[in-house]
Parts: sequence; C-alpha cells; structure tokens
Amino acid sequence: MDRRARRSVSMDVSVSIPTAAAEVSPMPNISDDKIAIFIPQRSPSNKILPLGFQQHEPPSQPPPGFAKRVALPLIKKVVAELLGTFLLVFTVLSALITDHAHGGALSSVGVAATAGLAMVVLISSLAHVSGAHINPAVSVAMAAFGHLPAAHLAPYVAAQLFGSTAAAFAAKALYGSPANLGATVATVPTVGDAEAFLVEFAATFVFLFVVTALATDPKAVKELVAVGAGAAVMMDALAFGKLTGASMNPARTLGPAIATGTYTKIWVYMVAPPLGAIAGSGAYHALK
Repeated sequence: MDRRARRSVSMDVSVSIPTAAAEVSPMPNISDDKIAIFIPQRSPSNKILPLGFQQHEPPSQPPPGFAKRVALPLIKKVVAELLGTFLLVFTVLSALITDHAHGGALSSVGVAATAGLAMVVLISSLAHVSGAHINPAVSVAMAAFGHLPAAHLAPYVAAQLFGSTAAAFAAKALYGSPANLGATVATVPTVGDAEAFLVEFAATFVFLFVVTALATDPKAVKELVAVGAGAAVMMDALAFGKLTGASMNPARTLGPAIATGTYTKIWVYMVAPPLGAIAGSGAYHALK
C-alpha cells in the first residue's frame, strides 16, 4: 500500500477587477451602415474591418498605373481655341449662306440646329484640351470666377478672334462674294440699340448659366456639358435669331464684320455678350 501522501494542487485563477474598471463605457454612436467590430491593428483579420473603421495610410509609392496629371502647354490650348472657333464660325456661316442661296431651304430651325450641333461636336472634341470656350464671352466669365487663369485670357481671346476672322474669309473665298454677303452672314439687329443690347445680354445670360452649371459644378453630370451647351445655343437662336442673330459671341460677329465690312451696331455684340456671360455665370455661382 502506497503510503505516500497525496497532495492536491490547486491554482487560484481568479482576477480581481476594480469596480471602476468593470463599468462598461457607453458605445459611441454608430451609423446603420457600420458594424461595431473592433479587431487589433496587427490582427490578420484587420483587413476585413468594415469600411468605416479602416485605417487608411497614404501609400509610400504611387499605385501601379498611376500617372500624374500634367497640364497641357498653353500653346496647345490656344491652338485648340483657334481651330474650334474657326470650325464653329465656318459651319454657321455655311448654313446661313446655303439657306439664303437656296431660298430658305434650311429655315431658321435648320440654321439654329446647325449651330447647336456644331457646339455639341466641338465641345465633345476639345473640352479636354482647352475647355472648348470658342467664345470670348465664355472665356471672360470663366476668368472672372476663377475657372480660367487670368494669364490665359488674352491668348484665348486673341485665338478666338483670329479663328473667327479666318473662317469668315474662308467662307467668303469658298462661296464667292455676292453683294448681300454682309447681310447674309453678319449679325445686324432688326430692333433698336437698347432692345438689341437686352436681347444679346439675355441670350448670353441663359447660355452661360447652363454652361457654368454643367461644366463647373462637381455635382453636375459632365457628360451633358456638350449637349446642354448645344441645346442652349439652339434655343437662343430660335428665340432671338430674328431680332439680333443671337450671336452670344463677339468672335462670331467680329470675324464676318471684318470680312464683309459690315459694322452696323457692332458695339452691341462686343459689350452685351461678355456682360451677360458674367451675369449668367455669377447667377449660378450664387445659387449653388
């Protein structure tokens, strides 16, 4: 018989917890889309934390395929504005001359649609290069509200005016120089000075209100900039075309005026559109 004394060994595993530490602190307010899962930072499961609790650290190196956005040289933007304005003015003048030469075959609706579609095509093609202003009034408004560097304004406007003048002379050379070419392609108001000024101001106000809303507001659908701008041009052309030609664009007026020697009330088209553009763009900025 084993007479060795048997010892029972016991281990005290109780833990004394202070009363203050035992109190459960209230959970912070957590929105419905977050789950209160707390996993240590070094845990392998940390990578599956809910989005609201992920700890994002800036990567030490750019991710693969990352490319820094490099601003295009100003010369490329200026060339884009020159070409865009040339194509816009040449297209509009071609529509006006064709309509006149064929007894109103296009009608005012056709001419307005041509101008609107030209805007859609050109903005879709050039917006990523220069912004596709193709209009000094647009450039003035964009510069006034910080969407165009002030140093770019003069080169933009110069390119637009040169492109318009070149387009007018190209149309004159292509379609001949009939005696009424000036009356056909030039924007000459059929109303008084005050009425013409208000019409051009209002038309450009509407145009820039739409452009500013779609092109500068981060909440807007950028894919609709070209469509919205083209629709606004067509709408203004239908509403005001018979009164002033619905220029809304000093370059569109000045180029044909130089090519045909028609300067009737040209001051209206040099002053009203820029002021209307600033007012229209400012109105949207005040609303957003």
